[in-house]
Amino acid sequence: MADSPNCDLKSLSPLQLFERVTEQGEKVRALKAGKAPKDEIDAAVRMLLSLKLSYKTTTGQDYQAGLPPKDLVLINNGTTKEEDEDLVDPWNVQTSNAKGVDYDKLIVRFGSSKIDTDLINRIERATGQKPHHFLRRGIFFSHRDMDQVLDAYENKKPFYLYTGRGPSSQAMHVGHLIPFMFTKWLQEVFDVPLVIQLTDDEKYLWKDMTIEKAYEYARENAKDIIACGFDVNKTFIFSDLDYLGTSAGFYKNIVKVQKHVTFNQVKGIFGFTDSDCIGKISFPAIQAAPSFSSSFPQIFNGKENIQCLIPCAIDQDPYFRMTRDVAPRIGQPKPALLHSVFFPALQGAQTKMSASDPNSSIFLTDTPKQIKTKINKHAFSGGRDTIEEHRKYGGNCDVDVSFMYLTFFLEDDDRLEQLKQAYTSGELLTGELKKVLIETMQPLVAAHQERRKQVTDEIVKQFMTPRKLAFEF
Repeated sequence: MADSPNCDLKSLSPLQLFERVTEQGEKVRALKAGKAPKDEIDAAVRMLLSLKLSYKTTTGQDYQAGLPPKDLVLINNGTTKEEDEDLVDPWNVQTSNAKGVDYDKLIVRFGSSKIDTDLINRIERATGQKPHHFLRRGIFFSHRDMDQVLDAYENKKPFYLYTGRGPSSQAMHVGHLIPFMFTKWLQEVFDVPLVIQLTDDEKYLWKDMTIEKAYEYARENAKDIIACGFDVNKTFIFSDLDYLGTSAGFYKNIVKVQKHVTFNQVKGIFGFTDSDCIGKISFPAIQAAPSFSSSFPQIFNGKENIQCLIPCAIDQDPYFRMTRDVAPRIGQPKPALLHSVFFPALQGAQTKMSASDPNSSIFLTDTPKQIKTKINKHAFSGGRDTIEEHRKYGGNCDVDVSFMYLTFFLEDDDRLEQLKQAYTSGELLTGELKKVLIETMQPLVAAHQERRKQVTDEIVKQFMTPRKLAFEF
């Protein structure tokens, strides 16, 4: 980073300013550790103080390492107010907008980067494969440092994938498939190792369930994940309750992260209170640890410099903003991220689905009849009140849940565009659009159920046994 700002600091968001201060602080530490000339250190310190002053002027808060600013939006007089339109954190997603969360605003608030056409085209050039429809349609819409991952890949340097699942119920719903479908595509086109974390410890800490039940759910969810078609020779699935007790490398990284994040910082990032159990407060370090290759010495031969790429829904980003802040201080590369939009509940895009509400989504255990009934009865419609009005004015695809689901699961771009035009013009009625969705989801879920039947306990054990994968490091 240059010693003078290379852009107008006033144009940066609070989170972007926070990251500039963090990077400059790392530079100052590196210069001091390397015994750089005094004038060079002094110039870097002056820049750091200037950035901290800009941060305080913009946010009204003193900079605190590891404690990103709360989601703030500037108003005309230079003061701040909390953005109250959308609530997005690892446990809650709420918006008053029937179209769902405003993801452009979320990119600004979180300080990530939009996945634009240039990046999608670069992925296509690097892999030689047509981009996944999740990329083409903006379902994965935001990233952190994906350009660095592509730089490494083009220079024949390795990276690996990490994603996860919080096993809160025995039955997963179709929305849970989104990160795994995309991760499987990434693994295939880049040919890289994958680790999948099952946070059964988290669910025990947050939910009213026994530790045995949390572990049982983890193994059941592993069967659904394996049924997505992952290669056992390239994929390691692990339960925190299992793996933490067997891997010194994993635990060492947890402790390193714990040492560099204060209680005050996790309260600011995650909203913990003094009445939360200490397990919750320490858990973010456990979700951070798989971001570092040294947590898996059996896979990476003890190497610590292999970058991680994490595909996840953007509500998980607070964990990895914290991780990215800590990583340089413990000598690890920052993980890169690809963020997806939220999969909407059948009742509308204002919230994400709940595994405890069987009518909020289509579950992977649903029968064809249940799928048909749920869509016909519960899928929020963007159609008009009467057939006459609908024929005259057309439907609204932006709020219609059936169309939203088709953007996720109907792979044919031309067919999807035809449906959009027909529904928007009024040619296609709501019932007819729901019929298309039913005919799309019934075979998809049935095929998944058939694959899951083939996943035995022995196959689960193979995926979950710590071992070397089919890669040399």
